Amino acid sequence: MKIKTPIPSRPARLEIIPLIDIMFFLLASFMMLSLQMQMVRAVKASLPTATSASSKSKPELVRVTVLPRAGVSVDGRQVSLLALNDILTNKLASNADLPVYLSGAADATHGEVILALDVIRQAGVRRVAMAVQPAPAVP
Repeated sequence: MKIKTPIPSRPARLEIIPLIDIMFFLLASFMMLSLQMQMVRAVKASLPTATSASSKSKPELVRVTVLPRAGVSVDGRQVSLLALNDILTNKLASNADLPVYLSGAADATHGEVILALDVIRQAGVRRVAMAVQPAPAVP
């Protein structure tokens, strides 16, 4: 005689998500363990230190300051945007990896700074840095 239970029977399922988690844990554990088992072989070197050497060469860089009303200053000289392109093109001929520091005057607009940045990029400069100052602290 067969007695039925009030609890319905469901087919068994195999959950693989916990299995994946365990496998990733084991993989990470074996990787960390294998890194710890490597023998590091290095030659100890006692190199002399330089006491009198100093670097006298300064890297050549160009400081461009954006002035209000579409003017720029290159290393302290006020020039136009067309002259800026010529100056940078000439300097790039001698140094292809020329760094340019771009800053803006306090009353220069955002559009003027972007226009100067476009001229710098059109001249072929690849290394451009924006020189900024932090805002004054508000009490």
